[in-house]
Amino acid sequence: MTCCYRCIVRGRVQGVFFRGATQHQARKLGLTGHAKNLLDGSVEVLVCGEANEVTELCDWLWSGPPAAKVSSVVCEAVNIGAPADFRTD
Repeated sequence: MTCCYRCIVRGRVQGVFFRGATQHQARKLGLTGHAKNLLDGSVEVLVCGEANEVTELCDWLWSGPPAAKVSSVVCEAVNIGAPADFRTD
């Protein structure tokens, strides 16, 4: 069953290849959505796909790429149509 989650990732997550690494992980897991920088320094991740893979990516967000230092990840289920691919904005 397909589900979508919107996550806000805070900490040192901009300028450390967080969006690109998230895109790589998502595509590896067969997920769609996006990762984009927000003005407050956080990163928004929308992830859609099978529940097990979505959970795996949401868990991965706590570590991110090596240069990242994640302080919090808040995810909530959203009721939207799944995008066709995974983009970085």
